[in-house]
Amino acid sequence: MRKLRVLIIDEHQTVCQALENRLQSSGEVDVVGRTGSWQEGIRIAAERSADVVLLETKRSDNEGMAALRRLQEECAYTYVVVLTSYPNAQEKKEALAAGASRYLLKDIGSDYLIQEIRDVVQPRAAI
Repeated sequence: MRKLRVLIIDEHQTVCQALENRLQSSGEVDVVGRTGSWQEGIRIAAERSADVVLLETKRSDNEGMAALRRLQEECAYTYVVVLTSYPNAQEKKEALAAGASRYLLKDIGSDYLIQEIRDVVQPRAAI
């Protein structure tokens, strides 16, 4: 089975590194890049054919939702999963309406995160 290609966009480099380590250790995910810049993230997602982008929408530039919309426009075959530090019901509603496939908290377990990424790319058949 092919590894899932994941890009991480988060301004906090420590978080990016920790997420990359968690995902790479699974053996199921290939982290194709990580960046704090959503503009660079769009370029990387397109160039490296990311299957999934993990995006933190809470940003110092307040451009998280704009980043989500641009990713949806420019990388139509890439799924976007909002991975955030703390929940916000209004943001979740906006993110899902803008095309995010999931809205998850960063503190979820690695196995659960990888399962969510896998399910976004290839949803399980309903029983």
